Amino acid sequence: MADYVIPPPPQAVVQVAGGGMFPLRRIFCVGRNYAAHSREMGGDPEREAPFFFTKPADAVVIDGADCPYPPATADLHHEMELVVAIATGGADIAARDALSHVFGYAAGIDLTRRDLQAEAKKAGRPWDMAKGFDASAPIGAIAPATRIGHPARGRIALSVNGTVRQAADLADMIWSVPEIIAALSRLVRLAPGDLIFTGTPEGVAAIKRSDRLAGEIAGVGTVATRIVA
Repeated sequence: MADYVIPPPPQAVVQVAGGGMFPLRRIFCVGRNYAAHSREMGGDPEREAPFFFTKPADAVVIDGADCPYPPATADLHHEMELVVAIATGGADIAARDALSHVFGYAAGIDLTRRDLQAEAKKAGRPWDMAKGFDASAPIGAIAPATRIGHPARGRIALSVNGTVRQAADLADMIWSVPEIIAALSRLVRLAPGDLIFTGTPEGVAAIKRSDRLAGEIAGVGTVATRIVA
């Protein structure tokens, strides 16, 4: 047994549909992967290559649990996303081989402190505190690819208090899941337990305390949370 000088932190996990837990290692996120969202954020999807940011593994909020409204923001936004769970790692993964590294898929929400992100962009600073704060990654149960396959199209949507805010199709992604895995694996060695949030469609908007968020991805699953004080 290792002689830890402080108690080791608990292992972050996500539920697996049908039973079991998926242990988390790292969370990567793709920025601006839907053309309409890229335009609403001031980007140019025709010229951008995929770029990535991260969240800590313990930012995950298990499906159905409450999500605290974070400090230091007055402009918290929702971003509904398909999440990829990696089962086998590797570097320089070819796009044609990428799906063999996937365990499964889930519905997730990338919560963003938009005012902090805007300030960071203006100052040319990192986005870390806008994206990687506590409880910034609600996620539903992971559906194994052995059961659902590898979804490349299908409705992705998010409602707030019963009103649809975001609705699109997975086929609208600029970079497909295999292309995302290939690009990311050229930057870092992927490993079992990694998650990849694959970007959000248009319609991101502010949420407030007491709001109830419900996301769905056809053929994959759902995610739900309530924003609390």
